[in-house]
Amino acid sequence: MSEKDVKNQEDIGSTVKAAETAAEQVEEAFAEMAEELTGDSARIDELEKALEEAEAKVAENMDLALRTKAEADNIRRRSEKEVTNARKFAIEKFANEMLAVVDSLEQGLAHEAKHEESVAMKEGMELTLKMTLSTLEKFGIEQLNPVEEVFDPQLHEAMTMVPSPAHESNTIIDVFQKGYSLNGRLIRPARVVVAQ
Repeated sequence: MSEKDVKNQEDIGSTVKAAETAAEQVEEAFAEMAEELTGDSARIDELEKALEEAEAKVAENMDLALRTKAEADNIRRRSEKEVTNARKFAIEKFANEMLAVVDSLEQGLAHEAKHEESVAMKEGMELTLKMTLSTLEKFGIEQLNPVEEVFDPQLHEAMTMVPSPAHESNTIIDVFQKGYSLNGRLIRPARVVVAQ
């Protein structure tokens, strides 16, 4: 073999060796890339799972926030209602005590005045009763005098029932003691006589 042929063979051998080295490097690069892709895929799966967990937590927190807001609104409304009722019905005990005074005045006025002094006293009692009822009305206390109305057990207390051909059955024919309500709420039922 000639020198030239040997040199060509050496060149071919070194080219083959260089090609083999290059192929090995390419394989190593592909292996590294495949490894990186596998790692990236695992990382992507991991991130997707973390995202799902975060979204679930956000939904849970949003639900909790909405429930908390609704509960706070309910508490606020309940408190406002309680404050309003406290204002409306704060004088209920006082009103009940005043009703005894009104009853006494009405009973005193039911008696006949025979003397001049009695007539003057009766006029004074009438004015006092009128002023007292007017003052009670200013504070939301309403007098219930249900004569000739239909008996309602939620508003009236039947003291007795009497046969009365002049009245329909279940009609109130007489009132022993008038009833009272405070801002629409009954504080004392009217005590009545009902027709059978």
